[in-house]
Amino acid sequence: MYKNEPIFLQPVLQERIWGGKKLHTEFHYNIPSEQTGEAWVISAHPNGPSVIKNGSLEGKTLADAWKEHGELFNKAADNDEEYPLLVKILDAADDLSVQVHPNDQFAREVENVPYGKTECWYVVSAEEGAELVLGHHAQTQEELAQMVEQGEWDKLLRRIKVKAGDFVYVPSGTIHAIGKGIVILETQQSSDITYRVYDYDRTDAAGNKRELHLERSIQVTTVPHQDANVEQIENVIGDLVEKKLVEEQYFTVYHWNLNGEATREQNSDFLQVSVLDGQATLTIEDQSYDIQKGTHFILPNGIKEYSLKGQAEFIVSHV
Repeated sequence: MYKNEPIFLQPVLQERIWGGKKLHTEFHYNIPSEQTGEAWVISAHPNGPSVIKNGSLEGKTLADAWKEHGELFNKAADNDEEYPLLVKILDAADDLSVQVHPNDQFAREVENVPYGKTECWYVVSAEEGAELVLGHHAQTQEELAQMVEQGEWDKLLRRIKVKAGDFVYVPSGTIHAIGKGIVILETQQSSDITYRVYDYDRTDAAGNKRELHLERSIQVTTVPHQDANVEQIENVIGDLVEKKLVEEQYFTVYHWNLNGEATREQNSDFLQVSVLDGQATLTIEDQSYDIQKGTHFILPNGIKEYSLKGQAEFIVSHV
């Protein structure tokens, strides 16, 4: 019988052409190189499944736990869907490609994968003047195709400046790119489908440009661009300030700021927790766990109440 305890996860580090070394300097992860762009910190995706670090499931992947122990996630026995969410930390030492992701229907019909990709970003840090691409200025699909074909990127792309603490919601169909000098925590559907629109004519170590996916990009892009209307609500529980960042079809995401003690009830099927800063003690029944910046875990369905004590900042999510 599985004990009611948190599921602590080992991040999966991914090298990227635009990556840097902040996942080591800021979060103390053992990065494979100084071009490490992503830490997949809560993942059951086949391209980078997290390994469980503790308890009776130690050594198994999150995908294994989802498949073999559905009760931990309040998953019905006849539910054969894949784990729905993926959490990453990204270090953009250089600009990411301008890209767009499909919705569920397109992903299933065209790519034969279970999920499209709606995502959201919490800006952990940003250098002075850092900006990202969010949306475009084309009014019709024909105009979008024409501007892409002619490379009118300055005219087409919509850019916004960001700073630490900003939150950005990116529904599928939104043209976007994280800019140089930004570290984000990303909560997304468990999908790795990316259509590149523009990659600054970069080449890899072998002198090759990365593949673009212009036809599918234009097919899936929302035209004209629509700004998401996200209502944020703040709540105080003990010494914890909770801000609901987004609540929509695929996920609900919160920012927690703990300065003291708080006891909480679990009101979701399972809860994903990432510690962005500080340190705290998590207590469940009579068992305590030390958690700190860079710790990522899941509170499974059997945990009904837990308490936190310390000074820490969290991003928390559930389906």
